[in-house]
Amino acid sequence: MSKQGQAQPQTSSSRPHALSISVFFPCYNEEDNVGPTVTKAREVLDRLDADYELIIVDDGSSDATPRIADEIAAENASVKVIHHPTNLGYGAALQSGIRAASKNLVFYTDGDGQFDFAEMPPLLDLIRRYDIVSCYRLNRRDSVVRRFNGWCWTKLVCLVFGLKLRDIDCAFKLYKREIFDGMELCSTGALINAEILARAARKGYTITQTGVHHFPRTAGRQTGANLRVIFRAFRELLKLRKKICSTK
Repeated sequence: MSKQGQAQPQTSSSRPHALSISVFFPCYNEEDNVGPTVTKAREVLDRLDADYELIIVDDGSSDATPRIADEIAAENASVKVIHHPTNLGYGAALQSGIRAASKNLVFYTDGDGQFDFAEMPPLLDLIRRYDIVSCYRLNRRDSVVRRFNGWCWTKLVCLVFGLKLRDIDCAFKLYKREIFDGMELCSTGALINAEILARAARKGYTITQTGVHHFPRTAGRQTGANLRVIFRAFRELLKLRKKICSTK
């Protein structure tokens, strides 16, 4: 992988760009990770000469994440911050990012630094041929229990909605913005990725997959494996299936 160069400032907002993309990062208590994650994204997008916006979604963090996010936005016109007054859930954070996105493409990855943003550009070739690029984690760097839970969840979701995906909840996804037009999302928790993909497939949008590397968390604490979150997602799954199958 080539070494990334220094980010260069955009000199004109009126010049034509080949790439129009909104990138957002759902964050909950990621004070040590949000800064490096945003910096890496800016470096990559500047090298692509993209027309971009970066959106930090602070989901009611109780650490210094809100302050750090505001400081980043104050120093960079391309960055904006959405604050949830309380922790509303992962699905609510993704919904806020999607609603705030204004560019032609929408990409999201978590603010925890477990993915390398430099692996985003290869997805651009795929998005020209498909409506969604849903990545899967190569050599997932999580505990055995977390990996097993993720495998079971993906298999169940695919069974319920007739999908053929390897990693439903991999937080490295690229969408054409148009798929969200008129899409009413109801999940505020862990079911959100399943809901988006199932609703998109139901409408006939095309989905492709590719692998991306996954790295160990170097700071902060994971919250997605919380049993309460898992049980809530299972409880909501069948309710969601009924809603999606009853709409077109």
